[in-house]
Amino acid sequence: MTKRNLEEKITIIEGPPPVFEPIEDGWALGLSEGPLLFEMSLTQVRTFNGPELVERCHRVWKENGVIQLHYRNEMGAEEKVPIMAARSIETDEGQVLLLWTRHEPEDFEDFDDLEDDIDIDVDDDDEGDDEEGDSEL
Repeated sequence: MTKRNLEEKITIIEGPPPVFEPIEDGWALGLSEGPLLFEMSLTQVRTFNGPELVERCHRVWKENGVIQLHYRNEMGAEEKVPIMAARSIETDEGQVLLLWTRHEPEDFEDFDDLEDDIDIDVDDDDEGDDEEGDSEL
């Protein structure tokens, strides 16, 4: 694994899975603007080197790259989410890394199935019945 690959991720190596709290802050929601809809969340991770991890994010973003948060979910499977913003703060318990992450919505509807749910009655017998007298569109 190259140094570049190591710098493109932050890995949670021990402890419980991160808790992703939905956010509704105006500036943070702007991070998800684009052609697709994404959900934004905030997670807090304890660390010993918060400022260095924030700097790692800045280096990747400066090169227009994507940095991922790697972690294990409740069932032990590896997952990753893109980190959109990062901040390190000092608390009484030590350093905490605040990570704003982007998630795909879990409940995307399959729009192809909607055609089956819509009942459209096309009746050709009503031609010429409009008020203007024009039946062509």
